[in-house]
Amino acid sequence: MGASLGGGGGSGHSGRRGRRRRHAPMSEINVTPFVDVMLVLLIIFMVAAPLLTGGVQVELPQAKGRQLETNKEPLVVSVTKSGQVFLGQEEKTPMSLDELGPKLTAIAQSRGSGSGQDEPVFVRGDRAVEYGHVARVMARLKESGFRKISLVTEVEGGG
Repeated sequence: MGASLGGGGGSGHSGRRGRRRRHAPMSEINVTPFVDVMLVLLIIFMVAAPLLTGGVQVELPQAKGRQLETNKEPLVVSVTKSGQVFLGQEEKTPMSLDELGPKLTAIAQSRGSGSGQDEPVFVRGDRAVEYGHVARVMARLKESGFRKISLVTEVEGGG
């Protein structure tokens, strides 16, 4: 009593046919490596995105309100926790209050807005800076002819 399991008995064609089935080309696409690469790229971009936002580090106070809509790129004046004043968000060199007005006026004139009355100026004051220092910066801006001065805050969390 012997039993054959499709190996040697029968015709010679059944053995070949069995081999062909085992080595048939795969018609499915393996998505696992693609997903792995996408997850790695996602993690890289999530880590790198905060590093791309440069500028003067200012911890803004929180307040409720709507965002201002402007059609021009505003001039930005930042006041740090230590009281240093920076022009623009990318500037790394602090300036004195006496330099602030003339530099902003020169920028406004190069933009073609004349004295600066139509030029919006955003003041970014750190929440830990003395209130009087931010008030002095705003007074210098007003003396220089700027009338559209806005304080930048973060949206207040909670209800």
